[in-house]
Amino acid sequence: FSMSLKVTIIEDTKTAMRNKDASTLGTLRLLQAAIKQKEIDDRITLDDAGIVTVLQKMLKQRQDSIEAFRQANRQDLLDKEEMEVKVLNQYMPQQLSNDEITEIIEAAIRDTSASGMQDMGKVMGIVKEKIAGRANMAEVSQIIKSRLS
Repeated sequence: FSMSLKVTIIEDTKTAMRNKDASTLGTLRLLQAAIKQKEIDDRITLDDAGIVTVLQKMLKQRQDSIEAFRQANRQDLLDKEEMEVKVLNQYMPQQLSNDEITEIIEAAIRDTSASGMQDMGKVMGIVKEKIAGRANMAEVSQIIKSRLS
């Protein structure tokens, strides 16, 4: 029996509170707020896949900030963002290897009988579902393009 991501995040928040781990606590509270916001906006209860989407968005924001802070030479802010990335990454699914990604793409191309760029959407639809949160979709998209062109 594995706990849902939401329950795990709530339990980890309580642990961080008990351990007076302010930095982890702050990040987990931001995450919970983002999840709650998405649930309220869409009037749904997020499952693990939905939470992963929220995590991906938050991680992308952190990566962009890290870039900006690195260029602005703000080590203090850089450290905070990198710490948040570390905390958030704990909740991301295990990332797929390049071989696993290629295998999923090849299977999707076979299943859809894709023969060129006009089939990109069909292939991407299948691949996206199977990979959800376990790979960088921009890179996956590039691999599919190179296979179909």
